[in-house]
Formats: sequence, C-alpha cells, structure tokens
Amino acid sequence: MAQNKRKSGLTVCPCPHFQTLYPDKKKRALAAVSLLEDRYPTAECALQHEGDPFRLLVMAILSAQCTDKRVNLVAPALFSRFPDAHAMAQGELLELASYIRTCGLYQSKAKNLLATAKILDEKHQGQVPDTREELLLLPGVGRKVANLLLGDLFGIPGIVADTHCIRISNRMGLCDSPNPHKVEKQLSELIPLEKQINFCHRLVWFGRELCSAPTPKCQQCPLQAEFAQKNRPKT
Repeated sequence: MAQNKRKSGLTVCPCPHFQTLYPDKKKRALAAVSLLEDRYPTAECALQHEGDPFRLLVMAILSAQCTDKRVNLVAPALFSRFPDAHAMAQGELLELASYIRTCGLYQSKAKNLLATAKILDEKHQGQVPDTREELLLLPGVGRKVANLLLGDLFGIPGIVADTHCIRISNRMGLCDSPNPHKVEKQLSELIPLEKQINFCHRLVWFGRELCSAPTPKCQQCPLQAEFAQKNRPKT
C-alpha cells in the first residue's frame, strides 16, 4: 500500500498500480466503472427507502455526518409515526427530534426536516420535486442529496459526491480534490452519463468492503488483482 499523504485536508492513499495500468484518465474511469460493475452487478442505494421518494429524501438528509446503517435503524419508527410529508409537517419539533436523536446533529436536522415537510405539503402536494433547482430550495438539501434524489427517483444523471466517492475517486486518480463540487465536476467529465448514479452507489459498497478510510484492504482489491494479472511474467 502506498504511503498516505495529506493533501488539502484529505488523506490520500493513491492506487499507483491502477494509474500505471491506465495512464489515460478517461480510460482509467471506464476501467473503474467496469471493475465495479463486475464486483457489484446489482447497484442500489444503501439507504433502505423502500422505493418511497419522501423516505429517501428524509433519509438522505439524516445521512449527513451519519452512517447509512444508523439511518436505516432509525427509519422504521420514524416513518411509522411520520409516513408522509403531510404527517411530518403537522408534527412537533421536539417529538420529531426524539426519533432521530442518534443520527447526530439531530436538532438542526429536525428543524430542516420539519421545514422541508411543510414546503412539500404546501407547495408540492406532498411530492418530492423533480428538478435540481426546486430540490436545492429544501432545507437540508445540497447538491449531493439533490443528485441522489434526481438519479434514484427520476433517472436524471449526476455524481453523488459523498465521503466514499471523494476518497476513492482520489485514490483512483480520477480527481485531485477533497472539495465535493470539484469532485462532482471532474467525475462528471469522466463517467458516462448513464453510469453515474450506479457508479456512485458502487463506490459506497466498495468503500465499505475494501477501500475504507483508515485501512484499505489493498491486497484484496480487484484493481491490484488486475495489475498483477497483466504484469505476470510470461512463461
């Protein structure tokens, strides 16, 4: 494993073998897409929203600085009490906060959720809007959440620059910044439109399984395996 380097607040552990195999960044991106598709043929959001747009919106807001696993644990009781935007819009802030206390930053998240639910109830007939402009007007929704919703709910391409995406795309040499907006822009130019959402979902699974933040399992990485196979001495 290459030595870690500190770069603009991001711990970068580059994958030199992968970059050696594919010096052209565009070809490297396509190879990454293919390798992740092979490893995770079924790409799906890690948030268990059961196909409900309102649930996905709420859970995506809760996932800020919180693990998807924790959000999934909180969700059943939360949505039993607040099954839709109208129900949540009628709720009390303290009660709503009590359901999400373990998610971190729960007080500010509760305020955002209540305000968002009221906007949906009053302006969108309880439905999640299908444009980036309208989504970004919802409290607690930034570009990461907006792109996730647009991709998973409406099939609109976009890069979800979460912590896994930022970390792994830097290690792969697909981007060179810890800034979510820069990562989104750089990957948008490399990953085919029709692959973007599923690519980001697969990065989450890859990050959990192998390419973790503190101790990536490089010896088990398919990128390393491909390098070893292509550089095996000929007999």
